[in-house]
Amino acid sequence: MSIPATEAVTPTGMYQSPTAATGSSSDDKEMFLNLMVAQLRYQDPLNPTDSGQFLAQNAQFTALEKMQDVADQTAALLSAQVSFGAAGMVGKNVTYLTEDGDTASGVVGSVTYDASGPLLQIGDQSVTLGQISSISAAAEPAPAPSTSTATAG
Repeated sequence: MSIPATEAVTPTGMYQSPTAATGSSSDDKEMFLNLMVAQLRYQDPLNPTDSGQFLAQNAQFTALEKMQDVADQTAALLSAQVSFGAAGMVGKNVTYLTEDGDTASGVVGSVTYDASGPLLQIGDQSVTLGQISSISAAAEPAPAPSTSTATAG
């Protein structure tokens, strides 16, 4: 029995939501239970199957379900971490690859979120995290010259 994939990496390097795997997980459970019932129904009455085997199979299936739950929670944690990381890039100067393969740079003005993950707004461009090649602190403007007048007293 194979474990369904809980996450996939898109061509832009972003992680997809693990919600698509939920249906296939319940289908796998249903299939396992149907196979187990069929084994019980069609076993030889003179040579019954060892009940220990069914208990072992059930224990393995339960362990797989728990591992799937852990994988789903890990994927959700990774998604939240990526979102917080993207929010921390606001105000930073980034260099990124454009769709035509050139490099460009600019300051991240804001971050928006959609189904494919965070999108950084750099000027009028929407850039995915997978397109970012470097990050640096934004240059701070030079302080304005101060004018002070000394008064003699």
